[in-house]
Amino acid sequence: MAHERPTWDEYFMLQAELAKLRSNCIAKRVGAVIVSGNRQIATGYNGTPPGVRNCHEGGCARCAERVEGRIASGEALERCLCNHAEANAIMHCAILGIRAGAQGTAGATLYSTMVPCLECTKMAVTVGIRRVVCLEGYAESDMGLLGAAGAEVVRMDPAAIRRWAGEIAGAPQKKP
Repeated sequence: MAHERPTWDEYFMLQAELAKLRSNCIAKRVGAVIVSGNRQIATGYNGTPPGVRNCHEGGCARCAERVEGRIASGEALERCLCNHAEANAIMHCAILGIRAGAQGTAGATLYSTMVPCLECTKMAVTVGIRRVVCLEGYAESDMGLLGAAGAEVVRMDPAAIRRWAGEIAGAPQKKP
């Protein structure tokens, strides 16, 4: 029996999946990881800023309206108090002093459990991220911007992540 282990993309997407478990947003849980040279340099999840009441504790009225069905996904985003996972990961780099140069985010890969929105895409391009790996789609994204910036976009098959997550949990897995 051959020894199997996740690819780098699977490994870091599992880290993003783990990060999303910390999300305090009631509308959608998203996790993100920034990687340079196969080393994780930052992580983020979506939720209200530090010091603001958590979304799941009533901190964001927009998310509550979304969950109640009073507004649709993608509407009234300007009212949302939650930072996106990708933005939090990029801000984490800034907080830690990780620069956009050769030893930092330049040429890095952003792993996100969801395709980044336009604002997060602009931030990612600005700090030099040149590869984005994601699982779920998002209507408010702009893949053309990533392409114009010379960034590669990879959509992963969620089944690969479920397989490894099942192995972590000790669940018996069927071989493909």
